[in-house]
Amino acid sequence: MSHVIVIGAGQAGAALVAKLRALGHEGPITLIGAEAHPPYQRPPLSKAYLLGEMEAERLWLRSADFYADNNITLRLGQPVAAIDRAAKTVTLGDKVLSYSDLVLTTGSSPRTLPGAIGGDLDGVYTVRSLADVDAMRAEFIPGARVVIVGGGYIGLEAAAVARKMGLEVTVLEMAPRILQRVAAPETSDFFRALHSDHGVTILEETGLDRLLGAGRVTGARLKDGRELPADFVIAGVGIVPGVALAEAAGLEIENGIKTDAHGRTSDPHIWSAGDCASFPYRGGRLRLESVGNAIDQAELVAENIMGAGKDYEAKPWFWSDQYECKLQIAGLNTGYDNIITRGPEGPAVSFWYFKGDTLLAVDAMNDPRGYMVGKRLIESGKSPSKAAVADPATVLKDLLKA
Repeated sequence: MSHVIVIGAGQAGAALVAKLRALGHEGPITLIGAEAHPPYQRPPLSKAYLLGEMEAERLWLRSADFYADNNITLRLGQPVAAIDRAAKTVTLGDKVLSYSDLVLTTGSSPRTLPGAIGGDLDGVYTVRSLADVDAMRAEFIPGARVVIVGGGYIGLEAAAVARKMGLEVTVLEMAPRILQRVAAPETSDFFRALHSDHGVTILEETGLDRLLGAGRVTGARLKDGRELPADFVIAGVGIVPGVALAEAAGLEIENGIKTDAHGRTSDPHIWSAGDCASFPYRGGRLRLESVGNAIDQAELVAENIMGAGKDYEAKPWFWSDQYECKLQIAGLNTGYDNIITRGPEGPAVSFWYFKGDTLLAVDAMNDPRGYMVGKRLIESGKSPSKAAVADPATVLKDLLKA
């Protein structure tokens, strides 16, 4: 009977095994995770969980009974040592498991600060796993000084939580502006002002020379020679896709584990989905780091294991919560040449990315209507006029009728 093994017990892995059973797969299913916890949500880790507003059990994606009730074998705290493609087996510890289909949902891991600049000191953290957040929680004491390296969304979310808890926060960004890699200057300006209003010090075009301390971090020396005191440091300098197992097994790698439009890797019996996978997109290849992509892509792979033969059509969307601001992003802004601003209307404002006359993406701050309309327009391939978007008299939902 067909045995599906899924390596990686995160959002994608959990979605995939649940979908397989829902579609009527009758053979055994095994979900393997390196962490000891059952599959859990990551977005609340750096927000509600760190703030103490959510218990660990509320992070679980499924109840403890779900996997047993659906005859899904969980092997947690058991990292896979190797994949033998010829034998169609995986090795974990002293066990060897045979598969009919193997799925790699190995996610991603945070980049760390090099040991050469002090990244190996105590008191230096990343924000990715439950263990990461548990390790740093005791540091969040009112009045403590934290230096956050990296002005992307992870760094800014951590800054917002730290300020809410009464810490002194400094964000270092090497690029000319925060969020430069992922957002327009208008969005950067919005969040710079938001954090400044909450008392965060943001230092842009500011490189880190090294961390200071003997055994434990006590400060940060900047490239310009300044020194900042620090009781602890958070590194928010990006993530890397989890490709080590795939690479060791000889699978093709291209900005992640290379898949075709169905989610199949260069081995016909091995599939991949989520943060670790790159897939065909508009004549190129794309790898998305988002909850929505992890779920959608994983469920499509489950359908294709069952013989559906469907292509993956990505519908990118993202979000970030900082203070009382909810940012929702629809689409991908790559290649934009014009930004149209709608608002502000009270606390709501949105930035609409165009390439020529084509709408690419929308950044909506406290503007759920703008987000939903923009998302529907992008997914349907429609582009409103720039003048209509900018005109405060335009009823947004009317743009869908054009």
